[in-house]
Amino acid sequence: MPPPPESIDELLARARALAGLRVSQFAAIRGAPLRTKGKVGEALERALGASPERGATLDFPQLGVELKTVPVTPEGRPRESTFVCAVQLSDADRAEWESSWVRAKLARVLWIPIVHDASGDKTVGHAVLWSPSADQQAVLRADFEELLGTIAIGGIEGVTAHMGRWLQLRPKAADGRARTLALGPDQQLVATTPRGFYLRTRFTGALLRDPLALPE
Repeated sequence: MPPPPESIDELLARARALAGLRVSQFAAIRGAPLRTKGKVGEALERALGASPERGATLDFPQLGVELKTVPVTPEGRPRESTFVCAVQLSDADRAEWESSWVRAKLARVLWIPIVHDASGDKTVGHAVLWSPSADQQAVLRADFEELLGTIAIGGIEGVTAHMGRWLQLRPKAADGRARTLALGPDQQLVATTPRGFYLRTRFTGALLRDPLALPE
């Protein structure tokens, strides 16, 4: 594993040097097949010199950069929404956009598309470094405030994946039995499924084409 990159330019150079490389080549290096998106992401993190620490840290903390891999079709359309981070549901009534972990995670993102072709092969695409524009951040903030505001008044079970223009809240757990606490209708804590913030495919797909995109 290479040392952490010392600059944004070095990180971008490493990422762009991987473009066109088949994911199976990573498997040969690792000595094991990479069948899942998560494993592919971990292999890319190692190849780029990301921080090995897990938890509440960015992938490249010294540069303030988060790495996100996006599985896409040969035409560049994302195949699924992109997980950003978990949500502390019990703290929804105190959450603020400016100090939120989701805002920190999206402050500067290195997007790397993973192209899935018809034969099942996967290829590393062209990396895009993105920071939200003022207009993009305004939409993300509005989504955050709508979602967390609904939870803060006890509406957790009324939050659906249809809410939010670009940022949505969806279940995020290892299995269906996992539970966490959230504010209930009477402001008491109730058990519910853990949730996470996700970016919609129409937003990530637009970003890969134009970092200043404002899709509907």
